[in-house]
Amino acid sequence: MALFESGNPTLSEKIFNSSLSTAHDGAMTVRGSIAKFGFLLFMVIAGATYNWHLFMVSKAETMMTLMWVGLIGGLITGLIISFKPATARYLAPPYALMEGLLLGAFSVIVNNMVGQKYPGIVMQAVGLTFSVALVMFLLYNFRIIKPTAKFKAVIVSATMGIFLFYMVYWILSLFHVNMPFMSWNDFSPLGIGINIFVIVIAALSLILDFERIETGEQMGAPKYMEWYGAFGLLVTLVWLYIEILKLLSRFASSRN
Repeated sequence: MALFESGNPTLSEKIFNSSLSTAHDGAMTVRGSIAKFGFLLFMVIAGATYNWHLFMVSKAETMMTLMWVGLIGGLITGLIISFKPATARYLAPPYALMEGLLLGAFSVIVNNMVGQKYPGIVMQAVGLTFSVALVMFLLYNFRIIKPTAKFKAVIVSATMGIFLFYMVYWILSLFHVNMPFMSWNDFSPLGIGINIFVIVIAALSLILDFERIETGEQMGAPKYMEWYGAFGLLVTLVWLYIEILKLLSRFASSRN
């Protein structure tokens, strides 16, 4: 079904269809997914706040340790959820908490890098992320942007292209081959252009995530898919936040 060509790799046709073949108690609803997303978001904020607090009370080493716990633990739990959606009901909350630990420390690092030139950069990034997400929701809710088959194909292709590009960049960096325009302090037109392009794709991916959750309800997907839908939405939102923070960091670095 073309309905499930989502730009978010965690929300796909195969996963939703396979969930229908399993015995389950209750059906997925949009309201249930949104409620669970709100809980996961609370867990992210709690983890991020705690790790930021550790830095403020001069426990930077503990903060960095928890950042690595969040990075590795989040990666492992995220992969498990992606391949075993039924585990989302158990693993999505700890995943969100670990993402919070990671983002909290990461935000501290960025704030220390450019905070003097750009005071409040983290809070502005958070505000812009939620603002963009709200706009995307309204555009979808009022059907101003309709996720047509062509729209989905473009977003999916762009997302895969971005993923492959980042993989190539990461592999080259292991061999000390640098791409200056990918640096967080680069203000070149190419670097800014790529950053903005990725932000646009991440934002439009939210449209597809909203549709996946709504269609999951219409198909009568199992109740546990509410957790899976909330998890997928959180993945996209975190991606959007990081890219917005990166863009603001570029602007901050350009200031004298």
